[in-house]
Amino acid sequence: MTQKSALIKDPDWWRGAVIYQIYPRSFQDSNGDGIGDIAGIIQRLDHVEKLGVDAIWLSPFFTSPMLDFGYDVSDYRDVDPMFGTLEDFDDLIAAAHSRGIKIIIDLVLSHTSDQHPWFVESRADRENVKADWYVWADAKPDGTPPNNWLSIFGGSSWEWDGQRMQYYLHNFLIEQPDLNFHNAEVRQELLDVARFWLDRGVDGFRLDTVNFYYCDAQLRDNPALPDTARNDSIAPAVNPYNFQEHLYDKNQPENLEFLRELRDLLNSYDAITTVGEVGDAQRGSEIQATYTGGGDKLHMAYDFALLANAYPTGTRIAEVMKTSESFGQDSWGCWAYSNHDVERHGSRWRLSDEAKRVYAALLMCLRGSVCLYQGEELGLEEAEVPFEALQDPYGKRFWPKFKGRDGCRTPMVWQSDNRNGGFSTATPWLPVSADHLNKSVSSQQEDATSMLAFYQAMIAFRKTQTPLLKGHYAPVSADDAHIAFEREHDGHRILCVFNLSDAPISVPLPSGEWTWNGTAPFEDVRNGETVSLGPWQAAFANEKGAL
Repeated sequence: MTQKSALIKDPDWWRGAVIYQIYPRSFQDSNGDGIGDIAGIIQRLDHVEKLGVDAIWLSPFFTSPMLDFGYDVSDYRDVDPMFGTLEDFDDLIAAAHSRGIKIIIDLVLSHTSDQHPWFVESRADRENVKADWYVWADAKPDGTPPNNWLSIFGGSSWEWDGQRMQYYLHNFLIEQPDLNFHNAEVRQELLDVARFWLDRGVDGFRLDTVNFYYCDAQLRDNPALPDTARNDSIAPAVNPYNFQEHLYDKNQPENLEFLRELRDLLNSYDAITTVGEVGDAQRGSEIQATYTGGGDKLHMAYDFALLANAYPTGTRIAEVMKTSESFGQDSWGCWAYSNHDVERHGSRWRLSDEAKRVYAALLMCLRGSVCLYQGEELGLEEAEVPFEALQDPYGKRFWPKFKGRDGCRTPMVWQSDNRNGGFSTATPWLPVSADHLNKSVSSQQEDATSMLAFYQAMIAFRKTQTPLLKGHYAPVSADDAHIAFEREHDGHRILCVFNLSDAPISVPLPSGEWTWNGTAPFEDVRNGETVSLGPWQAAFANEKGAL
């Protein structure tokens, strides 16, 4: 098994960490089959190390029929052959740890593939030992599903099974049946899965759909959601999933006890962390705080407040932070703009390169940890994937108003002089965007003015400022064009001011003597009663004498 002796075993390392998400299918193909793999990730670790991040979040690589590209697991304890072997995974752990990079793997515990042996046995009849391992229910007298719950991927979340003559629950694809967390044997088996990977040397888990583990034991109908309360942060606007208030199909209070059981297991290992994905359009921040507060459940979690379509004006960012802070100072968020499930934020918010830079700087200064998605450091836009090349079942279901998630999952671009971007010698599983080629790693890595260089500099700056890593958050001022706030830790204060517009601004300074920090990747700013910033600029000041 891999050892972590090369890493500093600080149990608090995750607080303020920058985590880099790798989507294995699209990072680097090492064997010429057009699909990225674990050996390819090892080949590209130098890039991750130079970026300066603390950890990698590795999207699913488990054995799977790949109908949802690894989020439909058929064997939790093995690597799918398209990605390599368990030995390859051990090699990745060793190679990352030798560079001081931790590995967080994506655990999909709420559901499995319908090809998982557990489900094959469960659906065989109503008397077998795993009969109650999934959420089964009888039809209503008229043959319709047990209740009105809807799938995020469209349609009812119930599927009829003619073998058992019952419906089973699936919050996502029909081929992704939901496990029954009310069954103690299921919970114990999933804890054993986590133990298997901890014993191999992983440093933590990203927990997919962490608020979906339990459903209401009584299977009560969800109420309708008023039009004015609907938003498309979790599901696209064309999806009727947004028409319900999801009171009973997720977010159940029993979930907290399972998270405590999981935390007890993690606490028996050194310096392990968790980051939970909270998918809820109405109460995401509250759930995030509840799941991470108290020190006995998750270490950190993220909701979709900054992964949504709503443009992040200074006013909105201030509101998001105020809401997050209102639920308790002992909770911890993990902020992201982009990931494998949403349109890349440069396209989603129609940002110029100058705007991408200032928003990246802002992300590095919010209270919480940070997730970056592969290619974000290159300033990649959403790729255009034609319908005939589409792989994502979600996109196929709601095309053309929602084009799915393939546009953010296209291969990483390493070289500009190769039509496949240096990703593969074969035709990639998704086409490489021609618009991405001129933003490749090779075209940016020697350019001190590039987006890549900016991300490297901003991550490095963050690490020099303990208040940005672990400190409290205090608002100073905000409107649509700017946001200013302080971060404080152990008496050390840093002031962060961001111009989120294409016009110059002047912002009154809070009380205190400030020394402007010229080491960040922005212009040095001199002190006065106000701070004046040019378009899409940021400024940072330390309280004089505090550092």
